[in-house]
Amino acid sequence: MLLAADGVSNTEIAGRVGVARQTVIDWRAGYDRAGLAGLDDASRSGRPRTVDRKKIIAVTLLAPPKKYGVTHWSSRLLAQHLKTSSSTVVKAWREVGVAPWRVETFKFSTDPELVAKVTDVVGLYLAPPENAIVLCVDEKSQIQALDRTAPILPMQPGLAERRSHDYVRHGTTTLFAALEVATGKVTARCQPRHRHQEFLRFLRQVAKAYPERELHLVMDNYAAHKRVEIRDWLAANPRIQVHFTPTSASWMNLVEVWFGIIERQAIHRGTYRSVKDLNAKIRAFIDGWNDRCHPFIWTKTADQILTKAKRPTTKNSGH
Repeated sequence: MLLAADGVSNTEIAGRVGVARQTVIDWRAGYDRAGLAGLDDASRSGRPRTVDRKKIIAVTLLAPPKKYGVTHWSSRLLAQHLKTSSSTVVKAWREVGVAPWRVETFKFSTDPELVAKVTDVVGLYLAPPENAIVLCVDEKSQIQALDRTAPILPMQPGLAERRSHDYVRHGTTTLFAALEVATGKVTARCQPRHRHQEFLRFLRQVAKAYPERELHLVMDNYAAHKRVEIRDWLAANPRIQVHFTPTSASWMNLVEVWFGIIERQAIHRGTYRSVKDLNAKIRAFIDGWNDRCHPFIWTKTADQILTKAKRPTTKNSGH
């Protein structure tokens, strides 16, 4: 209306504000008829459109009909099913935090000694025995020595590091590691195989690294950790005591956190022309880590863990 007051033509007004020429004519007519009141949106005929968002959420939480052949709803498919717009579906999902495309996994431990083992391991973390050292021991097996088929293009301003999709595999190695919880120091050894013989060799290395000290080793329930040869060696070395994590609860072993660190910071993006090269770079990372290591602090109590680990009762728990 201000442009019209300045004498601008309807066609030019339509071009400037991005509407159709007829829209300009209609607004000018409304102003001529009722002044400023004529610029308000007129009420439209018919029933106002309403959206039953509770129905959207209720249908979302149910499995889609078999006729669609899908495992979960998409916004477009649900909108088509309910005869509404996909944006309406997305808004309803966002309001209640529903995300049908996401899925997470869980695992309940069936260990009959769950309570005792959780209490034991957490007790070591929160209140370690005086003058004793707590070590978290495990192995990261089948680490691949991968080399790319073309040279890596380095990172540049505005460009991420780029590498070829395909690779050449030069073999594997197994990393045995013992993490000292109080300091974060790691004692490690790379070996070609993952058997009780290699594990026993590593235990001897750990015992030599901590002479005449009482050691408490936190380990998972891998078969090699319970072989008779391992039990006999431990019996001959009473200063070393073993504490097993519950079945399906190897996440309680803090060395798994350190394995995640070395995977992200050194192994995953590395290129290796041989297993020897892979072992050397793993050793270089460990040496650098031990220069800057820090304590690994456990914060959850045994009661907090056991409360979450308790299997919930559901209506289909018997299946």
